[in-house]
Amino acid sequence: MSMVIGLVIVLGVLIFFHELGHFLVAKAFGVGVERFSLGFGPKLATKKVGRTEYCISALPLGGYVKMVGEQPDAEIAPEDLEFSFTHKPVWQRMLVVAAGPVFNFMLCILIFFGIFSTTGVMSMKPVIGEVKADTPARAAGLKSGDTIVAAEGEAIKTWSEMAKVIADSQGNPVSFTIQREGRRIEKTVKPEKDTVEDIFGETRERYMIGVSAAGETLAQRLNPISAMGESLSRTYLIIKLTVVSVLKLIQGALSVETLGGPIMIAQMAGEQFQHGAVNLLSFIALVSVNLGILNLLPVPVLDGGHLMFFSIEAVTGRPVSLRAREIATQIGIFLLMLLMVFVFYNDIMRIVSE
Repeated sequence: MSMVIGLVIVLGVLIFFHELGHFLVAKAFGVGVERFSLGFGPKLATKKVGRTEYCISALPLGGYVKMVGEQPDAEIAPEDLEFSFTHKPVWQRMLVVAAGPVFNFMLCILIFFGIFSTTGVMSMKPVIGEVKADTPARAAGLKSGDTIVAAEGEAIKTWSEMAKVIADSQGNPVSFTIQREGRRIEKTVKPEKDTVEDIFGETRERYMIGVSAAGETLAQRLNPISAMGESLSRTYLIIKLTVVSVLKLIQGALSVETLGGPIMIAQMAGEQFQHGAVNLLSFIALVSVNLGILNLLPVPVLDGGHLMFFSIEAVTGRPVSLRAREIATQIGIFLLMLLMVFVFYNDIMRIVSE
């Protein structure tokens, strides 16, 4: 049950914000909006306000904003020409289309801002959990339970701060101030270069001392300005990692078996729902960025495909022919269907292997 509730919440929020972006920017440029729908297929609930019909539809795997004159070959009454999407300048049409993915990124920023402003930023305390054998840390006398309070004379508050000092040391000795059993002692450790595997399965060299964190966490409360800065930084990091992941999938450096579809999203949404609101909101933020980047891919049918057509129009001074758009759209639909079949297959095989 939690899986269903989690999926409904995640998809509902993501779809609403994405389509809200298209809707608000379209209205700002005077484009008439005929329908704002969450979901596809048969309508479950509708309400008409002015020209616009607001709908909740049966199939929750998407949504859409239907605008006046959205299709280039649509017949438009003379009195509706000023509200026609097709008759707006190309730059305005590009902004309307781009607004959906942009709102996905904005949603991520807003979610993290809310979390950081209320519960703070969760960080790992610089408390040593394990000291591995035959490592610089063991040789220097570091022990499990030691708390690193300073490195090179600078105060250390989190595990990541300590790790950065070690990584930036270039192998030079690092002096640590350690809290142990109520007293402070000084230790000097000389980091050694080691090979580690990153999140993409690629090996990298970095300086390490051979310790792991005890797993203790702390919440760092942030003021609104710091919370906004941290949320922007976190969103940028997610965007960067997502783009790199897409590029590595295209290059073949990352296995396509890592791709997941609606079933995997439902499973993960259910798990995060059980762990509380903060976990579920963080998951929504992560998926929102992925949805925004997916929609910006230059594939016809997606927002990125429309932006590609409008970019060509902006350069050439004339719209792409209707026939060319129809062919490209059919190819885009075919590619998306292949992707859907593949991710469903991945999801099913993942369940079977478990």
